Amino acid sequence: MAEAAVSDEHLADALGEVTIFTAGGEQVKVKDLWDQQEGVAVVALLRHFGCFCSWELALALKEVKEKLDSWGVKVVAVGVGTPDKAKLLAHGLPFPMDSLYADPDRKAYEVLGLHYGLLRTLANPVELSARLGALKKSTSNYTLKATPNMSSILQQGGMFVFKGKKVVYARKDERTGDHAPLDDVINVCSKVAAA
Repeated sequence: MAEAAVSDEHLADALGEVTIFTAGGEQVKVKDLWDQQEGVAVVALLRHFGCFCSWELALALKEVKEKLDSWGVKVVAVGVGTPDKAKLLAHGLPFPMDSLYADPDRKAYEVLGLHYGLLRTLANPVELSARLGALKKSTSNYTLKATPNMSSILQQGGMFVFKGKKVVYARKDERTGDHAPLDDVINVCSKVAAA
């Protein structure tokens, strides 16, 4: 289990109080995004809306969303930036706006203790070249306009699965493009949703 900024037993409560924005610009508390008693949610924290690796992850999430929906699993994709930047990603991929949220102040990222910094932001060109096909597919309508302020581009993402308030899967991205394996996330969700 990845290390978080607060203990796992209090993580959902701390994260739940964070206010973020829908892609349409409405404020919402994270705790209102899924049933905090029994609901299952995949909470994917993208780096930022102008990161082409975030577009790649968002496209991969979109491709498994129907399966997750059929199991009653809520997909919550959060990116660093404003709602207007989120809309650029939503329209460019396209990605469902009802599953996309903006965290311009990186509050959720801080609560979750996700990595931040220049050295982690520098992508490994060898790793990226191995994923060239997926990157090309996800960035066919990419726009640099989705990039937030410069300090926000140093933020790394992560992937969490919650069953109610319990963290059942947690992984912090170590560097740009280091996403959680979606097969692992799907396996966790299938077990949790069936329980």
